[in-house]
Amino acid sequence: MTNLVERLFERLLPATPVFAHCDIPCGIYDPHEAQIGALTVLRMVQLANDLAPPGPEGSAEARRDFHAKLARYTATKEAHAEVVKHQVRVIWGDYFTADMVKEFPEVNDLVAKILRDASKARQQFSLEAANALVADVQKFAEIFWKTKKVETKKIPSHQKSGGDLVVPAA
Repeated sequence: MTNLVERLFERLLPATPVFAHCDIPCGIYDPHEAQIGALTVLRMVQLANDLAPPGPEGSAEARRDFHAKLARYTATKEAHAEVVKHQVRVIWGDYFTADMVKEFPEVNDLVAKILRDASKARQQFSLEAANALVADVQKFAEIFWKTKKVETKKIPSHQKSGGDLVVPAA
């Protein structure tokens, strides 16, 4: 009898899925992962641009190795560009309030630019596009921390791509 009541209840009032940063209102947001994603995009562009294709005299093995490396760099670059887009969208959509946007009106255009930068970085192996993505994500991180009244500083990322991370100063 209980099973019948449960099925009837589910039919009359079906559960609606809800989505959030971590599927519970945890209130924990940090642009660090977006910054690491942007630096990863930059590093994959650097590696791909430094990759020398085998010449016409190159062996089949050298061609396979070249294509395998390029495919890995491309896949990693694209995956991390999506990480950037996801992290920025979540923070912007779930964390930023109307009052924060009034205080930092440039954030909406900056988010749109980051999303375009990440798409552009996916489409090409351009150092210019990758560096623009890193710089814009850093600006976003600075604004994010300002909304929390936290002073920031740039520290070296110590990653092979180079670049800095925007972190709380204290």
